[in-house]
Amino acid sequence: MNDFKLTTPVAFIIFNRPDTTAQVFAEIRRVKPTKLLVIADGPRKDRPGEAEKCAQARAIIDKVDWECEVLKNYGDKNMGCGGRVASGLSWVFEQVEEAIILEDDCVPHPSFFQFCQELLEKYRYDDRIMQISGDNFLFGKRRTDYSYYFSMFSHPVLIWGWASWRRAWEKYDYDIKLWPQIRDRGMLKSYFGNNRLSDNWTRIFDEVYDNKFTWDYQWTFCRWIQSGLCIVPNQNLISNIGWGQDATHTITPNTIWDNIPRKEMGFPLNHPPYVLCDYDADRYVLKRAWPNLINRIFLRLKSDLYKSR
Repeated sequence: MNDFKLTTPVAFIIFNRPDTTAQVFAEIRRVKPTKLLVIADGPRKDRPGEAEKCAQARAIIDKVDWECEVLKNYGDKNMGCGGRVASGLSWVFEQVEEAIILEDDCVPHPSFFQFCQELLEKYRYDDRIMQISGDNFLFGKRRTDYSYYFSMFSHPVLIWGWASWRRAWEKYDYDIKLWPQIRDRGMLKSYFGNNRLSDNWTRIFDEVYDNKFTWDYQWTFCRWIQSGLCIVPNQNLISNIGWGQDATHTITPNTIWDNIPRKEMGFPLNHPPYVLCDYDADRYVLKRAWPNLINRIFLRLKSDLYKSR
């Protein structure tokens, strides 16, 4: 992978899965970041054996054997995947101006790190861009010869490996206090130009506003009300290995999202000469993914798994 040296801080979100944590850590170890920020939630009191699993996952971080500043934000009590991740990322961006972010079940291709680092620098001061994504759900369908395109989505809500800046995260609001105003003025329908899509997202944001069961829908909301774009690579750079009954969100195995192959990003990057949302690519992903995804979202919105994490 050429002579690339990773200088961008990496944020690593872990919890109670030492097996997947070890696999993601192995990829981080390959690129040897000079700063590693680790977010960990505390165990749930009503889950026998979870404290031991959390301890095992945290012990993996102690295996850093390269020159690296390791900062830890470990919780003693369980805050759930909403509050813990949101507060942890706010802590990350208090420490650093920009970061590459991975969760404990999102295995990156080594070229993911260079892709993020180069684009973090290129778009550092461009407020139109709020996120650099590592995943691509076009399943081999490419629309241009450029290395990436611009999207209104995080495809559509799955954020498995990504990067951003403090200037973008500063706009994040875990409580999405502006949602009632956006909803009551019908602004989502204007944004999407699609009643079915806006109705589905209205249901999601209503649930998030009331229950705060996660963190990432709020990030989607934040980007949308700022008209912020997401960069999506033309090669999928992240594989989610966390599908199964011990997961919080990715519960159903053998879906189209399960273990999507990682591809190598070619360098030098071929940058698009414009910053325009590729609505056709977004529509393709939604047409293929949305029916199954939206059903899975609402089957689990009020489940004990969401409430307990």
